[in-house]
Amino acid sequence: VQLQASGGGLVQAGGSLRLSCAASGGSLSNYAMGWFRQAPGKEREFVAALKRSAGATYNGKSVKGRFTISRDNAKNTVYLQMNSLEPDDTAVYFCAARGGWPTTGSLWTADYDYWGQGTLVTVSS
Repeated sequence: VQLQASGGGLVQAGGSLRLSCAASGGSLSNYAMGWFRQAPGKEREFVAALKRSAGATYNGKSVKGRFTISRDNAKNTVYLQMNSLEPDDTAVYFCAARGGWPTTGSLWTADYDYWGQGTLVTVSS
């Protein structure tokens, strides 16, 4: 499956953005999904994950209560709604898909099979 992330851009602190991750070559309903981010000079960080079915979600501590992951199987797309953005949220954001078992998302990059190319989010103060 190929993943295409989009929706990044420049936003002021306190603003919102919605990132999209569109899939081709496969149905995202067969995958647990995750969003990660990587700021310059830092390691890739877990942001949020979505179980393959049942809609269970998980969030990283730094974004809990501000970011929400969701999916639209009809559009074969996963979203990351980001509210109350802070300058520390500035990073390249990546979506990832995890096949097979278990069906839960994961905090670990090594557990994912497919990655999108990333979309840049810049939050100004």
